[in-house]
Amino acid sequence: MPPELLEAELDDATLVVRARGGDLRAYEQLVQRYQGPIYRLAVRILASRADAEDVVQDVFLTAWRRLDQLEREAAFVGWLYRTATNRCLNVIRNRKPVAEADLDQHESTGRSGRPEKEAETNAQMAALTEALDVLTPEQRACWLLREVHGRSYEEIAAAVGTTSTAVRGRIARARAQLAEVMAPWR
Repeated sequence: MPPELLEAELDDATLVVRARGGDLRAYEQLVQRYQGPIYRLAVRILASRADAEDVVQDVFLTAWRRLDQLEREAAFVGWLYRTATNRCLNVIRNRKPVAEADLDQHESTGRSGRPEKEAETNAQMAALTEALDVLTPEQRACWLLREVHGRSYEEIAAAVGTTSTAVRGRIARARAQLAEVMAPWR
């Protein structure tokens, strides 16, 4: 079996162990697996592609430098999400009061060949992006980590530095606000 196929089947913990040992290909495999989800999280939290790209680059560079500090190899993914979320929240805190979003509002999730369906989808995505902007950064991070990235309450609590009870409250408030804003799209 070619080495590329063998590496593609390795679990995260094995790749982390190999990367710790200096195996760049193992770390590249981890980056390829998680740069997309981490970027999507960052772009949704920050509403800025440029800021999200910077955060993702910083997160993976930091992860490479600190792999030896990771106590459990299996915790790598949670560690990435926690680092990315914290970096995003720091970017938001350090922004000027008026931040312009450069998220492309006209990006389609796919070409259906039906302009009316595409227009409706684009309008829904624009409404969701605006609704997410109304949430506090912490609510937005918690909601995205749960609803988009499927993280557990405990993982989210670790990522944002709070309790799982507080996370549940933030997500409940975020859901209520989003449901109100998105009601016309039901």
